[in-house]
Amino acid sequence: MGAEDLVQSAGTTVVALMATDAWQTTRAGIVALWRRVRPVQADEIELALGETREELLAARRNGDEDSVHDLERDWWRRVTRLLAADPDAAHDLAALLAEARASLPPEARPDLPPVHLQARASGNAHIYQAGRDQHIGRRGRGD
Repeated sequence: MGAEDLVQSAGTTVVALMATDAWQTTRAGIVALWRRVRPVQADEIELALGETREELLAARRNGDEDSVHDLERDWWRRVTRLLAADPDAAHDLAALLAEARASLPPEARPDLPPVHLQARASGNAHIYQAGRDQHIGRRGRGD
């Protein structure tokens, strides 16, 4: 998953998880990640998560999808800044969100935005792309 897709997925997933049973664990993981990467902002992020959750629940009660999308975009921006400060945090963030989603029953898992893959190859190049897990085993060619 590219950085832009991770940012979009993270913003959408963080907001979606706010209304689930996995929220407290997810919240603690996000705050811990911020505390490691941008410690000065960790308390602010903890407060912002709580405020966003209240806004999300109100928006959902009122059927206000525009407000939900605004909250997602806000978290896209926050995640973008976090990953700009430490690109290596992308792996930790992706793992945290995947674990949170997996802890929910399938019917309660928030939808993820679609993954867009693009590649160019030339000569004898091989391209392997996947929107999720991929296992490649080449056999029979002496490889």
